[in-house]
Amino acid sequence: SQLQHALQSAALAEQANESPETVVAALLHDLGHLIVAELDGVDEPNSHRDELHQFIVLPFLRGLFPEAVLAPIRLHVDAKRFLCSMEAGYAETLSPASVASLALQGGPFSPEEAAQFVAQPHAAAALRLRRYDDQAK
Repeated sequence: SQLQHALQSAALAEQANESPETVVAALLHDLGHLIVAELDGVDEPNSHRDELHQFIVLPFLRGLFPEAVLAPIRLHVDAKRFLCSMEAGYAETLSPASVASLALQGGPFSPEEAAQFVAQPHAAAALRLRRYDDQAK
């Protein structure tokens, strides 16, 4: 379930001695899926469209959490795209749902997109969050 995934992601971040901000980001990174499902009146995310869950959640969290929490949440989808383009074998480790969503999210980054991503503040935290996200599936 989404709740189990969130708790597992946060537990993995905590076990890795991440900052409190990264642990909170790991806990909340997929909250946008639940918001979209509630708005759509369904139990499961729509697997045929990109829900932009990483952005939908931000207005609900802004003002409550610092950028060190918000940025990794916002960037965790791009972190997957980065890793698919820059790390040999990473794409083969993705769950079937992550493979399907990758196509909807634009696929692996181009070298230029990857360079832009990694230059952003909090990109390193987003990459670590992505790994917890993957491990919690």
